[in-house]
Amino acid sequence: MNGKDAIRSAMKLSDMVFRSYMSDLDDAEMMRRPCEGCNHIAWQTGHLIAAEVSILNSIAPGAGAELPAKFAEAHSKETIASDDASAFLSREEYLALWDNVRAATLQTLEAISEEQLNAESPEHFRSFCPTVGDVFLLIGTHPMMHAGQLVPVRRQLGKPVLF
Repeated sequence: MNGKDAIRSAMKLSDMVFRSYMSDLDDAEMMRRPCEGCNHIAWQTGHLIAAEVSILNSIAPGAGAELPAKFAEAHSKETIASDDASAFLSREEYLALWDNVRAATLQTLEAISEEQLNAESPEHFRSFCPTVGDVFLLIGTHPMMHAGQLVPVRRQLGKPVLF
């Protein structure tokens, strides 16, 4: 296994876990918060999508998938408190967008060399992701940072344990 294989594997595992936790939620359940002060699932999913595009563009300018107008703004820190379901997408819309965004990330990963993976990352990432390869791993594992917040919602709703 080489560096790109490891990154792809991390992306695949993270996607599988997060998407599994979303798999049987309806659109109303996507608006549930695990507890007071936490973000609802729709916001978190949009945040993951917008963050992936932003992070990818920081290491490969222009490579990130195009997001719908005002999508990133709708999933910013300023909208964390919003419970207006009409301001968010359906689960299926999020998943379709997730697929497009991830396809652009994987295409970019395929196009770069191992040497480029070892290149220094943008300055604002260097303290925790010193190389471009580390930034790709951040993209790949970011969904796992949020997946644990979906579990309490699943328990509240009586959904089956998946893992």
